[in-house]
Amino acid sequence: MQEKKHSFCHPASSSGHHLTSFHFGTPGSGKKAYLQAALHADEVPGMLVAQSLRTELAALEAAGKIRGEVVLVPAANPIGLAQAIHGAPFGRFDLATGVNFNRAYMHVAQALKASLAGKLGLDADANVALIRDHAMQAVAQWQPVTDADALKKVLLGLAIDADIVLDLHCDNEAVMHVYTGTPLAEAAGPLSAYLGAHALLVALEAGEEPFDEACSRLWWELAAHFGPAVPIPPACLSATVELRGEMDVNYELARRDARALLNFLAHAGVLDIEPEPMPAPLCAATPLEGVEPIVAPHNGVLVFRKKLGETLQAGDFVADLVDPVSGAVTTLACTRAGVLFARTAHRHLLRGMAVGKVAGPVAFRAGKLLSQ
Repeated sequence: MQEKKHSFCHPASSSGHHLTSFHFGTPGSGKKAYLQAALHADEVPGMLVAQSLRTELAALEAAGKIRGEVVLVPAANPIGLAQAIHGAPFGRFDLATGVNFNRAYMHVAQALKASLAGKLGLDADANVALIRDHAMQAVAQWQPVTDADALKKVLLGLAIDADIVLDLHCDNEAVMHVYTGTPLAEAAGPLSAYLGAHALLVALEAGEEPFDEACSRLWWELAAHFGPAVPIPPACLSATVELRGEMDVNYELARRDARALLNFLAHAGVLDIEPEPMPAPLCAATPLEGVEPIVAPHNGVLVFRKKLGETLQAGDFVADLVDPVSGAVTTLACTRAGVLFARTAHRHLLRGMAVGKVAGPVAFRAGKLLSQ
């Protein structure tokens, strides 16, 4: 195992930060997998999963069982980890700019359309290598103007040439679920199955440039731009893994999730071990455009009537919103069938706040598809 420190703040910045990455295996000897945790620094479960992964990967490396390279970043957001408001951790948004730490990553496809013109050929593997080289160069040329952007540049530089990118997050309260690109749905099926995901949400473009799309979307955009005469496969399986809810932090879950991720990496050929039998999947891929957000129509006390992971029919009652002053009760229902995969942990809401999310099979939304 090799430990690397990445200092990324500008010399004129009022604070200094560095990022730590751990590298296992031998670069260039096989596939490269990149895993990071806690890009939203107040989402803790991934950091404990990374602790288990580090122990297991060190043992696998010592036994010569890593075929390529695995890069692990157990705490991907040192800026967010240093932020708190009135004693409460606050790691989802950069306090200096208000920008979500999982938005506004550099999308290199536009630059690559120009830099690769006339250079790609009929050999798909050669095209993949050349695209990765140009993508790395594009990220290296990024000129950040904030400390948060400087962090994003480091993370993207570590990941954009990887075959597999797994960004470990969690929701407020949730069952396990996964986000990935539509062209990656089939390849992400084993990941979803090993993790026991209740929703596998796919989109060509979720909006606002999240980290996982910055690593993967360039591949199908370049394929569409250069056309079928130039073979460009979706060479980066990038996914956001939502490790249940914020309070689901314990050793048993962390070890279970780490084992699921290692089984997936073995299945994908990154690890030279026999993966455990793949469990039957709990869900099929459904469009991110098919997720129905349920919001509070007024202030009130929230009482859920359905449990996380339940399959709902259109019109099913999800929760009651009780006005403690007037005594009025508003029953909130979903309008489409699907799985209740995430919900708020708060039990008193203001008008317009999120109640929950239902993953359905039929697309009906467009535009910015991710929650803030």
